Amino acid sequence: MSDLERVREKFILHWGEMGSLWGINRTMAQIHALLYISPKPLSANDIMDELQISRGNVSMALRELIAWGIVNRVHIKGQRREFYATEKDVWKMFRIIARERKKREIDPTMGVLRDSVAELNQMADPDGEYERKQLQSLLDFFETGVTVYDELAEQNPQSILKLLGTALGLKKLVS
Repeated sequence: MSDLERVREKFILHWGEMGSLWGINRTMAQIHALLYISPKPLSANDIMDELQISRGNVSMALRELIAWGIVNRVHIKGQRREFYATEKDVWKMFRIIARERKKREIDPTMGVLRDSVAELNQMADPDGEYERKQLQSLLDFFETGVTVYDELAEQNPQSILKLLGTALGLKKLVS
């Protein structure tokens, strides 16, 4: 195994492990990693061969990655097979993943919190006051996070880096 192959394998395996920690299927994460570091689009057969996984696993994972919006089908002139590629710009990729995670995880949680706080507000029972305050505090936290997310999603990467640099500089002054 060449040094390049060893590095590729190490990255792909690690990305798969990290994906499972993030709540993403390991195979999905490995396919994403492979497509991310591949200089050209790959076919399902290429992915199967490289990762030594079944056609069914590749198909299911590609469908889910396409649904997330981080993998696209690519048609190559003169080829009958479909090829796949992922977003190569890390900032765009991060935005896509953050948007999908917000939609799948944060938005439903905020809905439950809003409904729960509204129900507790309707109750005349003073015993629910502690729970109402706790859930309202959690809802406020999530709403603040979403506001920050919405603001950052509109910024270009250089503005975000500049903002973070300024914040870190201020932290040093205050500390």
